Amino acid sequence: MSELPQRIWSDEDWERIQRGYGAQDMDEKWDVFTEGEVVFFHRSWTGYGVFAATFAPVDSGGWRIASAVVERDGERYGGTDDAYDCVMLELVITAIVLGEPAPELRSRLVELTRRKSRSADAPAGVIQHSALGLRSDSN
Repeated sequence: MSELPQRIWSDEDWERIQRGYGAQDMDEKWDVFTEGEVVFFHRSWTGYGVFAATFAPVDSGGWRIASAVVERDGERYGGTDDAYDCVMLELVITAIVLGEPAPELRSRLVELTRRKSRSADAPAGVIQHSALGLRSDSN
């Protein structure tokens, strides 16, 4: 990915990220697991890997994403926009794995989705549920 999230995750966040996340029901869309310093993001229904993000410690403390790859096979994942993928990657970590509300990231995802589809008609909650498996009022 040419764009990476700029967030620095705390050591406590990194511990939680390392524990991963498994979809709890059919409406949830992501399974997340870690091997070493690489975090893998798979679609829960298909098992397809979508993202792999390598984390690295920051000298001043915490962890950041040093590199990431994204699936570009359109049959496995429809993403083709690095800005969208950057937001999606950070949002899955923030909202799903860490359980944070992340309103700014959610708004940015909605904006990018609407821009990509050239439609302002889709409600924000529908866009977020479609992409993340979460309602707009979740978390």
